[in-house]
Amino acid sequence: MATEAHSPESKPHVPVLLRPLLRAVAPVKGTWIDGTFGAGGYARGLLEAGAGRVIGIDRDPLAHQMAADWIGDYAGRLELAQANFAQMDEVASGVDGVVLDLGVSSMQLDLADRGFSFMRDGPLDMRMSQDGPSAADLVNEASEEELANILYVYGEERASRRIAKAIVRARAEEPITTTLRLAGLVESCLPRAKPGQSHPATRSFQALRIAVNDEYGALHEGLMAAERALRPGGLLAVVSFHSVEDRMVKRFLQVRAGQTGNANRYAPVIEEDAPQFELVTRKAVGPDEDELSDNPRARSAKLRVARRTDAPSGGIDAKTIAMPQLGGKR
Repeated sequence: MATEAHSPESKPHVPVLLRPLLRAVAPVKGTWIDGTFGAGGYARGLLEAGAGRVIGIDRDPLAHQMAADWIGDYAGRLELAQANFAQMDEVASGVDGVVLDLGVSSMQLDLADRGFSFMRDGPLDMRMSQDGPSAADLVNEASEEELANILYVYGEERASRRIAKAIVRARAEEPITTTLRLAGLVESCLPRAKPGQSHPATRSFQALRIAVNDEYGALHEGLMAAERALRPGGLLAVVSFHSVEDRMVKRFLQVRAGQTGNANRYAPVIEEDAPQFELVTRKAVGPDEDELSDNPRARSAKLRVARRTDAPSGGIDAKTIAMPQLGGKR
């Protein structure tokens, strides 16, 4: 394990937007699911705020290993399940709340051997579950067109074709197996970053990570699973870090709360099903100045909260919640 790993004795990770989340769902009580357990920050916060029990779900074995030394501090009130949050309703149902913190965790970014970071040299991996095809498999086996689509759709990278072409050319000479080699290839295809701008490889690494872990598919399935897992009156709280995820969450909650409106006032009124959620936060909640000074990572974070009604759960099409989907040439 890399030396920069968080040790169990280190200061507990304080998750982004924890204070506003706890305010929005107060009073905290009953059983909660922390669907993206990570380093356990939200689970700790919920337990210390009054939750009787928290079920932490994470597909990353490392999250479970790291919790082993402190989980006993909560005297049986914290349980862990190794699973994808997209199947949370198979782990528990009738719960009082669900919290989701989307994207890659600081814990994963800090470990060079996990291959998430373009700032640390390591194997090109990016697998949250540590099994299945890796980013190296994708980079070395996908066609140029497939790579360009992934970079454009999942990373919103305008130079996707140029980068895909460079990857295919480079891998023909030698397989691309490390993070810094891929980062260097991407950087060579783009203008030099100006002061204050993000690293040139940011969008490409994001796109590959999303593809490797099917993050958008998991979010789509996970929102529906949360709907099934929550009891009437239960609360769903979601923290996202980039616009695509936030748009999916916002659209899901709007549709499920019956807040989409009628685009054509002359069209006949369509009878809709009873809403499955009521919006608690009408707009996304962001970090305050104190949190930004303590944690610059919070700058792009957005929190949305909704309360489950007693209406039956159901499915919702990926296109309805504006989930990006691969297809077509770029």
